[in-house]
Amino acid sequence: MGSSIVQRMATPDPSLDPSRDPRTLTAEEWRQLLTPEEFAILRQSATERPYTGRYNDDPGPGAFHCVGCGNRLYGAEHKFHSGCGWPSFFQAVVPGALEVHRDSSHGMVRTEMRCARCGGHLGHIFDDGPRPTGMRHCVNGYAVLHVPAGSDVAPVFAAHRRARPS
Repeated sequence: MGSSIVQRMATPDPSLDPSRDPRTLTAEEWRQLLTPEEFAILRQSATERPYTGRYNDDPGPGAFHCVGCGNRLYGAEHKFHSGCGWPSFFQAVVPGALEVHRDSSHGMVRTEMRCARCGGHLGHIFDDGPRPTGMRHCVNGYAVLHVPAGSDVAPVFAAHRRARPS
């Protein structure tokens, strides 16, 4: 996805300058915005241990946004219980919300997904999901933030950033 798309997307996270492409943030700037767990996952492609992240249970109606930049990734209606230990979705909320790449790390070949806006690592996609897509987007819970239906995005992100441990 080109930078022109990135610049046209609204920035719901009040911590980010809407005129700046989040891909240009330095590691130190990301560390100031994210918790240690979020930084390790989004910026260093780490994976949380199964059943230790956020949103294994259903948080209710709403949308899931990239915790790094606020890009809307998934609707709660796309979430399903896969039993794998990570939040799972059968499709992204809009085409182009994700970038996918071949990942041959750890002695296996998988499809990695990243946020199309900030490039943050989200998890992997597998072909063992439910209908209608047959896909399972296995997402690190610390890579996303749930915004309840009817809530404004910016205040949810502001509260999350304020709660961040120093």
